[in-house]
Amino acid sequence: MADSAHNPASTTAADRRRAAIIALSAGLFDEHGYANVSMEQIALAAGIAKPTLYHYFRGKDEILRGIHETFIDILLDRHEQRQKLDLSPALVLLGAMTDIFGLMETHRGHVRVFFEHHRELPDKVREDIRVKRDRYQQQIREIIARGIEEGQFRDVDPEAATLAVFGICNWAYQWWHPGSGADPALMAQRMWDLIIRGLGLKQDLRP
Repeated sequence: MADSAHNPASTTAADRRRAAIIALSAGLFDEHGYANVSMEQIALAAGIAKPTLYHYFRGKDEILRGIHETFIDILLDRHEQRQKLDLSPALVLLGAMTDIFGLMETHRGHVRVFFEHHRELPDKVREDIRVKRDRYQQQIREIIARGIEEGQFRDVDPEAATLAVFGICNWAYQWWHPGSGADPALMAQRMWDLIIRGLGLKQDLRP
């Protein structure tokens, strides 16, 4: 599923229909809650018969898996592409934060489902997604560590800095309102600026 999504040449009509159902379901889960949406409701919203929906997905948990895979695969793919550009650690970090804020605008349902409904995934699938989540977090940690090594960032604990970045980004969907007119890229830049510069002035603010 993820491979065809990132390789348009290999995408079939069935792949496109599955992707559309996943996107539609993400919106329904975001609006009504995962537990409150049935396969029948998904089929009705998609304008297809319930048996047709089961042709594409054997159950709601497969759709949930598709939502999780779509979200994390987008982040991994964009980060991989950005790494090829030989950008500075600060710009790579800005790009990663912009990715997450941008997805809150374009994939709102995916974001909420990813962060709130991973426990509903089957055990094997949840482990597969966790591996990808951990890989992405490690990649961001490595960017921060490289920035420290190259003297672009202060000598801080890379793990703590990584947690701070994800603490800002991963919870932003709670207060970010898509369609509000605010620019997600600008908001990402403002949050990035807080991470890079902090709140302090040049003088030492240590107690």
